[in-house]
Amino acid sequence: MGKSKLTFEVQENESIGECIERMKKLGYSPTRRIEKPIFQEVINNDQTTYEPIGRQIIFEAKENG
Repeated sequence: MGKSKLTFEVQENESIGECIERMKKLGYSPTRRIEKPIFQEVINNDQTTYEPIGRQIIFEAKENG
């Protein structure tokens, strides 16, 4: 018996649909979607701020069957 849960990250050049298809080909179904913001450090004079520049999308998936 293999792992019953895995996480799949949507890759840079991949759509959400393509990621879900990749999961299904490996025998997994998505159970939860997690989005994490990606920030960039910006320094103006002596102040440091963090600006969002993107997001990371991760799916938790369970094994079918």
